[in-house]
Amino acid sequence: MVAEMAGERPRPFPRKPFAKDRPVIAESRGALYPSSVAAEFALQAGKVQNLRAAVARLDGVVIPAGAVFSFWAHVGRPVRGRGFTEGRELREGCIVPSVGGGLCQLSNALYEAALLAGFGIVERHAHSRILPDSKAEAGLDATVFWNYVDLRFRPPTDCQLEVRLTRSELIVRFHAAPSPSQTPSLIPADEPASTKPVVESCETCGIESCFRHLETGSGPTQGITAWLVDAWWPEFDAYLRGQRQPGDWLCTPLDSVRLRVGPYRWTSAGFARVRQAPLEVLHRSLVSRRLAAQGAARQQALLRFDEALAQRYARALPAAATHLFVSQNLLPFLWRDGVLGGRTFDVLMTRLPLAALEATLDRAHAAHPESRTLADFRADPALLADESAALAEARRWITPHSTLARLAGLRALKLPWHLPPAVLRVAVGTDISFPASTIGRKGAYELREAARQLGLRVNLGGPVIEDAAFWRGVETVAASDAWLAHAAAVVLPAWVENQPRRLLQAVAAGIPVIASEACGLAGLPGVVTLRENDSAALLAALANVSGMVREPAGGRAERRPCAVLHPPLSAR
Repeated sequence: MVAEMAGERPRPFPRKPFAKDRPVIAESRGALYPSSVAAEFALQAGKVQNLRAAVARLDGVVIPAGAVFSFWAHVGRPVRGRGFTEGRELREGCIVPSVGGGLCQLSNALYEAALLAGFGIVERHAHSRILPDSKAEAGLDATVFWNYVDLRFRPPTDCQLEVRLTRSELIVRFHAAPSPSQTPSLIPADEPASTKPVVESCETCGIESCFRHLETGSGPTQGITAWLVDAWWPEFDAYLRGQRQPGDWLCTPLDSVRLRVGPYRWTSAGFARVRQAPLEVLHRSLVSRRLAAQGAARQQALLRFDEALAQRYARALPAAATHLFVSQNLLPFLWRDGVLGGRTFDVLMTRLPLAALEATLDRAHAAHPESRTLADFRADPALLADESAALAEARRWITPHSTLARLAGLRALKLPWHLPPAVLRVAVGTDISFPASTIGRKGAYELREAARQLGLRVNLGGPVIEDAAFWRGVETVAASDAWLAHAAAVVLPAWVENQPRRLLQAVAAGIPVIASEACGLAGLPGVVTLRENDSAALLAALANVSGMVREPAGGRAERRPCAVLHPPLSAR
């Protein structure tokens, strides 16, 4: 042990966002799952869960120059109620199960990085046994045991701690603003994997007569998959039915199919465990009823609901869940809280990434600065950064939306859109239908201008939110359930459209659809796709809809009825 009587009580330091101009002065890396033996998996998974709980308390900590950093002052007591579970612990020469077990991997990494950075070591204790292929062989280990065996060090300059769990590694870095004479010293690149035997735990040591052997459990021998879902989409449910395995877990707001209540119609049959969040659903329902249909207050409330649901799911996840399918609205909160560390995950994409979404709304507001809805809300930049980091780490983006799939590139898994049941329908094509509320992000300004120029009547599919006199100069039919009844075409030149269900209704009924790329229907038969804010293309597409408009001798467009038999898409 190297020790110094500091004469001060250890205290935790604040966590702050990372300053981009601070270089890395020291780094340590270590594998999360060093053993491939099946019987070792349960305790290794528990260790990784303990690292997640500790990392959430350490990442971003700023340590002032000359102050003493204490491992336990920041991590706190490792008990189940604080997110810790049973993992691998080296105790009196044996590797045994223990709540909080495995935290020594983190203290080892901190000690190694502190040495590389030239910090003063105040307290450090070696392990009771040197294991082959471990940090102890190089004298780089630092055991900890609550609450009297600690790791403490003192940096000579201000520094910031970065602790990350990737899919397979624990990474510890110290960031600092170096003096002119200071040169960052990083550890060498990873060496080839050792050929020494991996030291296992009580699960595989083979000594059953040991008194500690009774402490071992019969945990899982391999990772499981968990599905963390929210709003029900038929496309994602069909994918879930085809991909789930008997050992998978499902986290859903409510098991609506079994309970026969609520809109969360996820197929829960066939899962090993189904976890629900009834209190969060009740709160969401009660608060949502009091919110306006549009505005910053509503968007802020929705984000709070997402955060609460993500935290509920995080508490329900078993340590053995090594792969997740995550609904996109939960993603930034799971990433921020470290739940995704040490796991692989796929994202069920339901909208543009927040950064791209807000950039799109900024462009729309620049085009229509008079709009009351295009600039009424922007999310916290930290939330955008968390989602962007998580999406960059995701294995796949899963979506039926063509624009989102294009953004994902090679990581995209494009699902087919689900078409509602098609019926034979006779329609008199005298109107165009706008299947949305009158708000800027749905392309209301673009459609209004085109309708004025062509003299078209617009059948509104929702309330007028922008302004009561918004459609002045355009003949309109008030919103009703019959928004599709007399449509010669359904038109949605939206800036943002996440779930184009009404457009899919029109496609299934055989009615022409004119939609922007933002609607995500590119390549679907019966859909004319337009670029963002392309007024000329919108005018041309409307004028070309068969039987809807014609140019009379006077030069003004006029409507003419056109009775058309619309067969279902599948019959074409």
